[in-house]
Amino acid sequence: MTGTAHRLVAVVEAAAGGIFPPPDGSVTVVGQHCARDAGVLAFTAHSVVFTDEDEGWVRATLAAVGCDPLAAAMNPRFLAALMERTGRAHDTVDVMSVAAPLPGPPPLSLTELSGPGHPRIAGALGRRDRVRAWAADGGVVVLGHGIGGRLEASVEVDEAVRHRGLGRALATAARHLAGGPVWAQVAAGNARSLRAFQAAGFRPVGAEALLTAV
Repeated sequence: MTGTAHRLVAVVEAAAGGIFPPPDGSVTVVGQHCARDAGVLAFTAHSVVFTDEDEGWVRATLAAVGCDPLAAAMNPRFLAALMERTGRAHDTVDVMSVAAPLPGPPPLSLTELSGPGHPRIAGALGRRDRVRAWAADGGVVVLGHGIGGRLEASVEVDEAVRHRGLGRALATAARHLAGGPVWAQVAAGNARSLRAFQAAGFRPVGAEALLTAV
């Protein structure tokens, strides 16, 4: 891990504690924490581009986007240029939320899953390290370490048992299973999942665009 990659870890850890980059309209460029992850984290009036590409190229490309500097790092033109240069793919811009851990056992019965056979685990293994998953009656909660080494949670609820509060219970369970701050990344259009995480006490802190190796 390079020195600038350590800066990404510091940004993530500080944000988990409610300390964010200065809202001065600028962009910080840092190295990747690992070879797998590159992309952009957008906070209020400040973006962090994490990539091992040349910083001069990043800043020149941002300047060429030709839009409000506050939005340049998340502009599709910049993301497309970064994908082309790095040979990476990008799915969607996600809302970043974070929550503190909770003491005691989860509020519902869980059984830990083993092996990569579950689709949710298989998907997480492509984006996270040290993945663990637990099944409840009608749902799954997954934890693993992703961007900057942070602990990230995702949940899945079977269609037949939706609208019964299980998503919120699983998101709350993630806080009980975590030994520290836990993050969730949800597509902005996924209102149902956003509501579940917010009801479980996750607070939105920004947005992210994760670029993954093809």
